[in-house]
Amino acid sequence: MKIKSADFVMSNSSVESCPSDPIPEYAFIGRSNVGKSSLINMLTERKSLAKTSGRPGKTQLINHFRINDNWFLVDLPGYGYARVSKKEKKTFQKYITEYFLKRRQLISAFVLIDIRHDPQPIDLQFMEWLGENSIPFGIIFTKADKLKPNAINRQVEGYLKTMTDGAWEEAPVHFVTSSLKATGRDEILEYIGQINSDFFSHQG
Repeated sequence: MKIKSADFVMSNSSVESCPSDPIPEYAFIGRSNVGKSSLINMLTERKSLAKTSGRPGKTQLINHFRINDNWFLVDLPGYGYARVSKKEKKTFQKYITEYFLKRRQLISAFVLIDIRHDPQPIDLQFMEWLGENSIPFGIIFTKADKLKPNAINRQVEGYLKTMTDGAWEEAPVHFVTSSLKATGRDEILEYIGQINSDFFSHQG
């Protein structure tokens, strides 16, 4: 899939205020320092579509971007290390939860994981919650340029094994990416493109 257009539509903190267009939606979420904005900019080939920041936790709203006029990319607040008060954190955790439970246009979530780190409870628990609520998701491993190929394979295999040794019968679909080198871009867009194709063929 080629991205011909990528436009910011709106930011808000209420699932009821999200766009009403009946088109597929893909939500990107991860811990606050995982490189989500850089990944979104890499996927769309727009240098500043999503705001990158040296300070983790910059995204604190549900951000909708319309891609190719036929699907939405949604940038959700990171969880974990955002430098916000407990009250603020509770507020946006509430609307993230509501978004996932109520948003009918949502086709899939993508959970971003820094490939350099071993599995963290916060990520595993969040993915289990998605599974328990029957919300489809894939894993996007970020920052692959920071490791050598053998180390990448070892980290991915170890991560997926942790999941299948735990709550999962099989590991979810996964992608290895580097925003710096555009690694994984074609694979993710092809995956989304295939789902969109199936979606629109059933609509017709």
